[in-house]
Amino acid sequence: MRLSLRQLQIFLAVCDLGSTTAAANAIALSQSAVSAGLNELEGLLDIQLFDRVGKRLIINDNGRLLLPQARQILDTAATIEQQFEKPDASTAIGLNIGTSTTIGIYLLPKILASFSPQRALATPRILIANTAEVASAVASFAVDIGLIEGPCHEPDLHVERWITDELIVVCAPSHPLAAGKPHRKVPLKALRETGWLLREAGSGTREAVEHALVPHLHYLHSAAEFSNSEAIKHAAAVGLGVACLPRLVVADLLNGGQLVELNTALPVLRRHFYLVHRKHKILSARLSGFMQFCRDWKIERGVMAPV
Repeated sequence: MRLSLRQLQIFLAVCDLGSTTAAANAIALSQSAVSAGLNELEGLLDIQLFDRVGKRLIINDNGRLLLPQARQILDTAATIEQQFEKPDASTAIGLNIGTSTTIGIYLLPKILASFSPQRALATPRILIANTAEVASAVASFAVDIGLIEGPCHEPDLHVERWITDELIVVCAPSHPLAAGKPHRKVPLKALRETGWLLREAGSGTREAVEHALVPHLHYLHSAAEFSNSEAIKHAAAVGLGVACLPRLVVADLLNGGQLVELNTALPVLRRHFYLVHRKHKILSARLSGFMQFCRDWKIERGVMAPV
């Protein structure tokens, strides 16, 4: 077998960076060695993996076919090294985590801050994207595991229910729905007629909000769509509309009085977060330990803490 791990490493570096020069800098090889390794791989497979456009190398359909297999092979090789390296080795391989936006901003830093001092870890690599993008990254072996906040539709993933999050309806104190008696329940009719601030399609928060609200309101009149929850809460605080967001996201503006929680006729709104990894993926001791550490956390009134 003439196919080598070095050739696959070069291939992935060129995929990620778009040129042999940038790839050479990233993996500590000379530019000529990277070019030679890529040419050897293409010669061995008798195909071209990239389209040459000037100095840029653009992955083609052959390259895209090889990409997930190459990632899986290198991931397995890294796991083998990781299993047999010394715990205090300076070359320890860090975790590669994909996380949807709310978890990545509000929860994961707290988990890592508690976990990392207890482990000999290299700096973890974190991908923050919406749920659909994270699930796709896990399925293609671009990341080791995913922490997501919505249902997963990737058939090749193992999905484990993780923790429960509370969704609440908020708006600015000046919003018409916040007027009147503070304990008066806002009727469903008023919620149907108001404008909602929503996440983009593909977001786990968007899917969770629609799953929670549409059975009771039948539809949501969109006042605006945003690509992250932080923008939504600030838009709600200046009166652009009503939002349904995780309590942990809006806790700061609720405490500061820029937002108010509406008392509605809706039932208690909850959603689940999930841990996902590729089916049949070899879970190293370090990765298994981190996942168990995540399982031992809970959310209570917008604050995440170990059980």
